[in-house]
Amino acid sequence: MKEQKTRVIVVTSGKGGVGKTTLTANIGMSLARLGQRVVLLDADIGLRNLDLLLGLEKRIVFTAMDVFNENCTLEQALVKDKTWSNLSLLAISKTRQRYNISRSSMTMLVDSLQERDYNFILIDCPAGIDIGFLNAISPASEAILITTPEITAIRDADRVIGLLEANNLFDNKLIINRVRTDMIKGNNMLAINDVQDLLGIPLLGVIPEDNQVIVATNRGKPLVSRKRLTLSGLAMENAAQRLLGMDEALINLETPYKSPFQFAKNLLMNK
Repeated sequence: MKEQKTRVIVVTSGKGGVGKTTLTANIGMSLARLGQRVVLLDADIGLRNLDLLLGLEKRIVFTAMDVFNENCTLEQALVKDKTWSNLSLLAISKTRQRYNISRSSMTMLVDSLQERDYNFILIDCPAGIDIGFLNAISPASEAILITTPEITAIRDADRVIGLLEANNLFDNKLIINRVRTDMIKGNNMLAINDVQDLLGIPLLGVIPEDNQVIVATNRGKPLVSRKRLTLSGLAMENAAQRLLGMDEALINLETPYKSPFQFAKNLLMNK
């Protein structure tokens, strides 16, 4: 039987505040719930937040910098999720610390993680296009680009696509976050097809605006960990399923349920 290759995917965005880290946490947990062995690598040096979103901030003792400095082993720096043992987190550095981790160090770190038979390594990349971005994308073979349907976010996302391709990353997919169908109908927000046409890369997922994302973030529990998924939670799971190559159509934000049975089941669960 052929050994499965670890997929190394950088999750990036042109600007901050578009939901990149939130989607990294939720897609990572969705993949774990689907039976995949996943490690989330928080490469947003000095501004890490993945630990907060996963409720693991009090459990981080060592970081990748401690591994480089031989203060601990890689196993000691990896923090397992409290519910899903096949989901782990590795922070590059402690909060408020700014280290210039080189491309070669990032590559060595990811190589070491690949030796541990993970199915997915998701790298939460710093927003923007500075040296931190270039170092974070260096070990990746795929990229997920997060944007919102706003002109400024789309313009910045287009610049990121150019940089990804300039660094030989061509397997790139798009997630459009914080979509409001009411604004699209009122011609006050770009339609999904328009955003995809402007950026020209395959669409992996469409996530609607949802106040429950803020609630989940503040509680340190990803939205997809709930038993009763909101529409955004369903859309995040849908993106993870599509990333796995499952035969899943892009979720319809107007009619997200595949069958009357699924719709009735969701109604009962939300009582």
